[in-house]
Amino acid sequence: MFFCIVKIIIDYCTRLVQVNYFTSMIFLKILFWASLFIVFYSYLGYGILLYLLVKIKRLFRKGKATIDGFEPPVTLVVSAYNEEGFIKKKVENTFKLQYPKGKLKLIFVTDGSTDSTPDIIRGFPEINLLHEVARKGKVAAMNRAMQFVDTPIVIFSDANTLLNEDCIKQIAKHYADPMVGGVAGEKKVATGDSEKASGAGEGLYWKYESLLKKLDSELYSVVGAAGELFSVRTSLYENAGENLIIEDFVMSLKICMKGYIIKYEPGAFATEDSSPSMKEEQKRKVRICAGGFQSMIILRELFNVFKYPVLSFQFISHRVLRWTLSPICLITLLITNIAIVLKGSNFVYQALLTCQILFYLSAMAGWYFANKEVKVKMLFVPYYFLFMNISVFMGFKRFITKTQSVLWEKSARK
Repeated sequence: MFFCIVKIIIDYCTRLVQVNYFTSMIFLKILFWASLFIVFYSYLGYGILLYLLVKIKRLFRKGKATIDGFEPPVTLVVSAYNEEGFIKKKVENTFKLQYPKGKLKLIFVTDGSTDSTPDIIRGFPEINLLHEVARKGKVAAMNRAMQFVDTPIVIFSDANTLLNEDCIKQIAKHYADPMVGGVAGEKKVATGDSEKASGAGEGLYWKYESLLKKLDSELYSVVGAAGELFSVRTSLYENAGENLIIEDFVMSLKICMKGYIIKYEPGAFATEDSSPSMKEEQKRKVRICAGGFQSMIILRELFNVFKYPVLSFQFISHRVLRWTLSPICLITLLITNIAIVLKGSNFVYQALLTCQILFYLSAMAGWYFANKEVKVKMLFVPYYFLFMNISVFMGFKRFITKTQSVLWEKSARK
């Protein structure tokens, strides 16, 4: 497969060399710099621009102060599927959450579980257990749980994550602002010194994502919440069917499209172990990418920059480019760079091609050492970056072939 791709690149570059020199060089350079700009903007440029926009906004407008004493009734909904090895720890963590007595209701949904997860939860009468034999997926479980929610605020959390004790208070305080339709908590990946490529890459990725979410929230709104911990006003919850792949992302943006905002609260966080291997991480990434393409169809109205000027800018810059143009531009960036050098170019293009080659060699070396379980952390970053972009193509294939199930496949954790 690899050698076939190389042959296609060489054949393509050879044909480009044979056409009119001046015309082809202009075309190649335009395509090269456009590709480089899109890749840079998708991963770093947007973050830089976002930071500058937030700085400017602070000069002219002070942020709204939250009310720490605002503590409305809240329901915590936890979806669990075959979590017998972790569910007791999750329950114990839930009971440690600091919130006024009588104002926090607990609903655990274990639909489809075939292990002892439901039986373990039944041992805690404080929890309202919902269990059905049929397994229809996380979205169906959430929709069913909402029929039993009678509080103005609902918080969703995954069963394999642990929440900080002050989590509920930190989320609830934002709802003092009537324009807040939802609150996104922070996802933290537990990593250690002996971390593998999956954990090191995932941990670094989520640290950067957390920074972008913080800036997005300060500029206008978070662009999609993470399912590990997010909250919405019960009155704004929308049953969008049971075929959603990344329900948290779609639900939160639909709330934004109604004129509300999603705030980001780093003081409320969910911690989970990293994936034990890149194979397990790939399951999650490919599923998210497939869901990304589905969400762009569902949320296509967000491409109307005249109707949603700021939100569309955030949606396209933070999410859409990473799922569409950026992975393709990585390919065109390499192809055009090779063609320009073959046709004769200055030192700049030769140096950039050398950097690209070194980057991909580093990624391949990272893959090799990861398989050998040898820790070379500096190589995990290029490896994980390339891995993420390959996952986009795999996710797109699943999307167009409709082979991505809404039923989440339980991933092993360390």
